[in-house]
This record gives sequence, C-alpha cells and structure tokens, in this order.
Amino acid sequence: MMSERGIEISHTTIMRWVHEFGPEIDKRIRPYLKPTNDSYRTDKTYIKVKGQWKYLYRAVDSIGKTIDFMLSENRDMPVAKRFFTKALASPHNQIPRVITLDKNPEYPPAIQELIMKKPCQKKL
Repeated sequence: MMSERGIEISHTTIMRWVHEFGPEIDKRIRPYLKPTNDSYRTDKTYIKVKGQWKYLYRAVDSIGKTIDFMLSENRDMPVAKRFFTKALASPHNQIPRVITLDKNPEYPPAIQELIMKKPCQKKL
C-alpha cells in the first residue's frame, strides 16, 4: 500500500510498528470481538520461532473460532493455568460447558485449581 504511493518502508520499520502498536490494538478490539460458544477444544504443539523451540497453546471453539493462544518456553502446570486464566478473562469468551483436551497431563490439575481457587463471575 505504501509503495503504491511512492513511500519506501523497511520491513524492520513495519516490525517495530507491530511491536509498538500491536498490544494497544489488541486491547482496543477485544470488546468488539464476537462471542465464542461454550465448547472449547485445546491443543499444545511444539514449534520453532526465530530458531528457538517453543510451545504454542491454542484454544478454539466448536466452529473453529480462536478463543486464545499463547507461546511459552515451558510446558508445565503454571503455564497451563496462565493460558486458561487468560482465555477465560476475555469478555467475548463464554465460560466453557465442555473442554476437549489433548493428553497434556498439566491441563486437568490447572483447570481444577482454577475452579477451586475463585468462583466464576459468569454463570455456568
């Protein structure tokens, strides 16, 4: 778009813009996101990011809309707990009726701890 107007911009400049304005854009658009449904499917996979291996945690609803995702260097219960806390905190996400999990052993204790720790603000 910029080159069509005769403006040359380096890819590093665009990346700086992404890092600078991305969090603010995310914060501003979250209230306008369409609600997800109450059936979650979660998965974790091991991917290479900038030459380093990381875990990608991802949750989608039953029709494939992304609920949330998170990159982490570790695969343990605190990370799983942080992922579910983040997913449930978004105002457009409903409290799940069903959560389909892969065989990650950290998920059940993390979910159980979240249920026991504080009551949900939304009705189940």
